Amino acid sequence: MVDRIALRGVRAHAHHGVYPFERERGQLFGVDAVLELDTVAAAAGDDLDKTVNYAELAQKLHAVLTGEPVNLLETLAQRLADVCLADPLVDAVEITVHKPQAELGVPFDDVTVSIRRQRS
Repeated sequence: MVDRIALRGVRAHAHHGVYPFERERGQLFGVDAVLELDTVAAAAGDDLDKTVNYAELAQKLHAVLTGEPVNLLETLAQRLADVCLADPLVDAVEITVHKPQAELGVPFDDVTVSIRRQRS
C-alpha cells in the first residue's frame, strides 16, 4: 500500500541560477512535493505524530527555496528531496521545481525539473 501526501505550489522569491543577473535580481520559484508513506497508523489513531505535518514541511521547503543559491534546478530539487526524506516516515518523494520566470528568449509557461528519490 502506498499512501501519498501532496504539497503543491510552495513559492518563494529566490536567487538560484547560472547567470549573474539571476543571482542579483532573483525570481519566483515553486516546488511541489509528493510524499509516499504509510498513513494507516495516523488514520487509526487520528494522530498527527504518526504522519507528516505538512505545515512544518512547507516551512522547511520554503527555507530551502530561499536559502543558499545554487546554479541548477537539479541541485535545488535534490536538496528539497533530502529535506523530505529526513523524516523517517517518508519512504519516497517526488519533487518538482518550477522556474516560471526563466529568461529563455521565447514565450513559455514554465520550466520544471522533477526527480523521485526513495529511502535506500
